[in-house]
Amino acid sequence: MPSARKIVLHSTSGLRPGLDALVAEWMAAGVQYVGVVGVDAEDVEEAIDWFCIGDGANPYDMLTASHAYPESMEDAIALATQIDIPGEVAIVEF
Repeated sequence: MPSARKIVLHSTSGLRPGLDALVAEWMAAGVQYVGVVGVDAEDVEEAIDWFCIGDGANPYDMLTASHAYPESMEDAIALATQIDIPGEVAIVEF
């Protein structure tokens, strides 16, 4: 688990089980931004948003973005780097 507060998630297989546990780890670690690039990036980003909302009683504030074709990993990293959240960008494959 990266200690970064900004993550670029490279989706290699799209939305699948295990994303909820990954997002829970990120919330516990204080991650503030996740940009998703790759397979079904928009669906994965939307799922992350819903995991952060939970039942609505105690939503977690996380900025998210999806990068669909023709945007690349480099584009996703560039955006994450420019966002005004301190720290490095971690790349996570899922």
